[in-house]
Amino acid sequence: LERVRLQARGEDQRALNLSGGNQQKVVIAKWLAARPRVLLFDEPTRGVDVGAKAAIHTLVRELAREGLAVLIISSELPELIGMSDRILVMSEGRLVGELPAGAEEESIMRLATSGRRGGREEAA
Repeated sequence: LERVRLQARGEDQRALNLSGGNQQKVVIAKWLAARPRVLLFDEPTRGVDVGAKAAIHTLVRELAREGLAVLIISSELPELIGMSDRILVMSEGRLVGELPAGAEEESIMRLATSGRRGGREEAA
């Protein structure tokens, strides 16, 4: 609970009575207890407040630095750009391109809407 920076009245507080962001942290803590080598986050900060979002982002970065493989699925482009070492873009269930860290939203959207298949997009 310390690792995920859970904010609760105590260890016995039910997750149901926590804020959305702290409920999300409980889920992450449960998965971390299993000592995974890979974590897949699907919309990890949807519906949480700004403070919880920042805490989750910090935790995900720490986990990646420690060697965990972290995959993030998000419809929030700024979140993907800020959190990713590389971005794989899919359209209609198919991989349509790969972009490096710091890619621009325009490049991501161009790939997502082009229907282009295959390899890496060339730097513009």
